[in-house]
Amino acid sequence: MWCQRLAWLLRGQRGSAGRRWPQLPRDPGPVLAAPVRCHPTAPASPRCAWQLHQDHLELRYGSTLMRLDFVWLRDHCRSASCYNAKTNQRSLDTASVDLAIRPQAVRVDETTLFLTWPDGHVTRYGLEWLLRNSYEGQKQQVMHPRILWNAEIYRQAQVPSVDCRRFLETDEGLKEFLQNFLLYGIAFVENVAPTKEDTEILAERISIIRETIYGRMWYFTSDFSRGDTAYTKLALDRHTDTTYFQEPCGIQVFHCLKHEGTGGRTLLVDGFHAAEQVLRRAPEHFELLAKVPLKHEYVESVGGCHNHMIGVGPVLNVYPWNNELYLIRYNNYDRAVINTVPHDVVRRWYHAHRALTAELRRPDNELWVKLKPGKALFVDNWRILHGREAFTGYRQLCGCYLTRDDVLNTARLLGLQA
Repeated sequence: MWCQRLAWLLRGQRGSAGRRWPQLPRDPGPVLAAPVRCHPTAPASPRCAWQLHQDHLELRYGSTLMRLDFVWLRDHCRSASCYNAKTNQRSLDTASVDLAIRPQAVRVDETTLFLTWPDGHVTRYGLEWLLRNSYEGQKQQVMHPRILWNAEIYRQAQVPSVDCRRFLETDEGLKEFLQNFLLYGIAFVENVAPTKEDTEILAERISIIRETIYGRMWYFTSDFSRGDTAYTKLALDRHTDTTYFQEPCGIQVFHCLKHEGTGGRTLLVDGFHAAEQVLRRAPEHFELLAKVPLKHEYVESVGGCHNHMIGVGPVLNVYPWNNELYLIRYNNYDRAVINTVPHDVVRRWYHAHRALTAELRRPDNELWVKLKPGKALFVDNWRILHGREAFTGYRQLCGCYLTRDDVLNTARLLGLQA
């Protein structure tokens, strides 16, 4: 399903096309009783009409029909006594609002809804504000615009890497990098000095580094020093990291500092693109993967490292109001015993999991990249699965995890939708 709004946002992107996340069928909800009266606005604004119901205001603006609860309308008042516009924080005590409140008077002009409450307080809402912030408006919007890709789509897009100096020293370079990252879930920075210290400076340009059980900046070779397959020379199948955290790490940074040997290419797969194919072909599988909670577990007792981590959540995580996918938690290595699913659901879950796995393993979805010294890779761990082929020789990597909130904060401050 193509999203016109995203297409407008991405106009001018080379070889790119915007797409809204496909929608599952929706329950239309209860049918409203026929209204007694309809109140059009002034003749100059035929796009707007409203009517009062027992507990809500029904407002049609343009092609959108909004149903606005009276308590909600009082609670979100933006007057100076109810809302601090400097801090963007509510001043009104929500618990003080009468749950049976109704407006004494309602008026709508070409741009604004006016509500007079029983105590005489007047609330004003811009109609465009209501359109953006109502439930009906939100379910028509995309929280995070993205371009879903397979290997060919990504190659044809010719997404450029950003030079390290431009990334570090200019807002334009940083914004270009973040736009690529938000749209595709991966982005590269070139000409980085191949040291852990310089990689750390790079990461801190966009976020606070998230310290985990692996430390602040991880730095490893295939020395088997941790109880994790990543610390070997073996091939790794596609997966997302830290599925055993209650909140998996949002972004990870990879920088290959040295490799004297063969193999070791990095595999990248757009998990959201694969999930979209499942939704299109078998929506019942998508729905099951989005509803069934699973445990992921990591246990190690190696040297001085003693950890037992458990994270719980479905494979696919969606915003319930618009069914937009925002997180995939997929790691067959770390999935724990399935004991959170009743017996009559388990077999159906395995069918759904098999359908998603088949999409993730399609060769045309696989983007293979050879990481080299000087080229740092940023990966959206909530979207992109990564893996690697087996390798020989001495291979040294460094990197870190970043806090997702801070990356998105940086992007918003630069004017990007994130």
